[in-house]
Order: sequence, then structure tokens, then C-alpha cells
Amino acid sequence: MDKEDKQKATRSRAEKFHPTLWIQGQKSSFLAGKTIVLGVTGSIGAVRVVELARELIRNGAEVHAVMTEAATHILHPDALHYATGNPAITELGGRVEHVEFCGLKGRADLLLIAPATANTIGKIAYGIDDTPVTSFATTALGSGVPVMVVPAMHESMFRHPAVAENLVKLKSWGISIVGPRLEEGIAKIAANEEIVLEVERALGNKTLENRKIIITSGSTAESLDPIRILTNRASGKTGRELALEAYRNGADVTLVHRDKLGFAGIREIFAESAADMTDAVLSELEKGYDVLISSAAIADYTVNPSPEKIKSGGELTLKLNPTRKLIKECRQRYPDLVIIGFKAETGIEKDELLRRAASALKTSKLDLIAANDVAKGGMGTEENELYLLGREKNEPGHVSGNKRKLAAFILEEVVDLLK
Repeated sequence: MDKEDKQKATRSRAEKFHPTLWIQGQKSSFLAGKTIVLGVTGSIGAVRVVELARELIRNGAEVHAVMTEAATHILHPDALHYATGNPAITELGGRVEHVEFCGLKGRADLLLIAPATANTIGKIAYGIDDTPVTSFATTALGSGVPVMVVPAMHESMFRHPAVAENLVKLKSWGISIVGPRLEEGIAKIAANEEIVLEVERALGNKTLENRKIIITSGSTAESLDPIRILTNRASGKTGRELALEAYRNGADVTLVHRDKLGFAGIREIFAESAADMTDAVLSELEKGYDVLISSAAIADYTVNPSPEKIKSGGELTLKLNPTRKLIKECRQRYPDLVIIGFKAETGIEKDELLRRAASALKTSKLDLIAANDVAKGGMGTEENELYLLGREKNEPGHVSGNKRKLAAFILEEVVDLLK
């Protein structure tokens, strides 16, 4: 081995142990084994991609960056070398990098161009490959490698008829477009969280593709007067993670809650009270769904609200009236719908928790029920422990950990139910 080969081998070993790779898979392994080429063009949004690259790596991906010359005036290639653990590609050389990654036998699973300027979008639309990024795009499109484009420019440029037509052309070729966010006269690059979610959906196993899932989440609120409400401690974190995990796996997701998630791909319906949530779900189910996951902590009682603010200072007696039961009404109207419910108890032994969950599973005619003791944690916390019982399951499943892990566990069971 000559000196040059030894230097190359040393560099190769060094890259394998780049400190950035210490974070690989720390959030999840969803993108493990996937190679993503991150194309960076000359938008000021390029300053965001250091953290974007690291978020992809935290979810298991291997990331390689390719930059246009204009991008290097905004972000130094060393920054992306640090962010990805791999040298940034700023020009094409003897490695024929665009073919190495995006050719017919290339290493890349996805070409993600973020940010994508109007100039780069136009060049891709017309097959012009005079920058490293557009050469990667031309090669990827010719090889069938998935391409995702994240536009970022001034709003006036984004609204130019030619830019709009070019984006329509890219979509017609199967290119995914993420964003932009129109704010302050700027078509801003989509949030990193949304970009990562769309990458996960594009590269996921699609076990829920072509399935429609409606999820209720969080607490409801019963009005006492125009100011005060009667509610509970549910945070909606589990419902949020269920919606995200279902979307990652290809589902068409609707989330019914009194919060805001804010991802373009997930449809949201606002519902404040128990009655609002029940009516919203029943109305939505008329459009045809495969699964209802009722993870919301829906109020068991409501009151007749005062039209004016209740005066303070004296004793107050409230008459509580039982609310309608969402799951009961849904099962009556849709006997074949897959329904997953939740059973929260406090301060009881495991055997009693399972007994009560099994009883609720039977009486409510559920397909699955997730049970947990919230006295030990779970409501409003980042982590939880639950047991999963099903009509077709001989033994209850058990999982503990962060709520993304719990959501994945539940949805694996849903996939089995839908087979």
C-alpha cells in the first residue's frame, strides 16, 4: 500500500468514528440503514441544515451533503462535514459522486434538496445539471431514486407563475414537495421536524399505506361559564405520537383534539367539549375510516354552563351530568370499524388493572385496549408503561418507555388487526 492509499484508509477510518456519529440513532432507529443525500442550495435557509442533518442522524440515517457554489457562500462546507460526519461534496470528481450515490446501483435511498431555490427548482424542471446538486437530481430522476424538494425563497419569487408551474411539473414526476411556510413575505424553509417526518414517511415500511385512521387526543373541556372550564390532566402527548407514527407508516391521519399539531400532512379537527369530540368523530367516520384510536381523556361529566361569569366569593354547587360515550356510539354505528380504546386507573395492582381492562374490552366491544396505572406516571409525562389487551390476544402485551415507543407498539398491533 503506497502513501496515498494509506492516507485514504486513515481518512476512511477517521470518518467511521467521526464524533457526530455518536448521536446516531439516539432518538429512534426509524431511518437506520438508510442513506440520505442532502442537497444544499444558495438560500439563507441553508443555515438551518446543520441541525436538520443531525436530526436525520439522530433518527438513524447516514447523511452525505452536496452543495452548490452559492450555498458555500452562506454555509462553509466544513459545517456540513461536522454535521454529517462526511466531507461535503462541492464539486464532482473522479469518484463520479452523483452516480455513486444516485446512479442505477447508487448508495442513496433519498435525495433531499433543502433548501431548494427557485433557480434550482427551475433547473431540475428542465433537466439542466450545471451544479453538483442539479447533477445529483438529474441522475436520481433517471435512476428512480426518490427525490424530495424543500423550497425556500422570497414569497414574490414563490408566486411567480414559472416557479408554480415548475413545482407542478416536479410533483407530476413523483417528487415530494415539503413546505414552504409563508410568513413575513418569505416562503420559508419548512420546520426541521416536518422535513424529518416527511423523510420518515417516504422511507418507512408503509405498513399502513392506503389506510385511514382517526385519533382522538388530549383532554376535553366542559364550559362552566364564559371564562372557566372543567377539564383533566391529559396532555395529548400519546395521541400526538400515535398520529405521527401512523403518518410515518403511510396512513391517512385525522387528529381530533383541542390543541394544534401543525404538520401539513396530518388533518386536524378542533373539538373542545366531550360532545364536540363525539360529534366530530361521528361526522368524520361517515367519510370512511379503517381505524379509530380513542386515546383522548374524554370528560365523563359535563355541566349546564352559566351564560355569564359566575361571581366569586361564595360556595358553589355544580350539578354534573353524564356525557355521551363516544366509543359506544361509534361501535353502534360502525360494527366493523377497528376501535382501540384506553383504560386509565389509579393505585391498583397489575392483576386488577388487567381485569378491569378486559372487562372494558368486552363491554365496549373493542378490538384492543391499552391499560395503565396513571398514579405511577403517564399522564403528562414523557414516558409511560402500559399493557395491551385484544380480543384475539391470549396474553397481554407489555411495553414501557417514551411515548413514541408506545405508539409504535400499539400500531404494530393495529397492522396485524388489519391484515
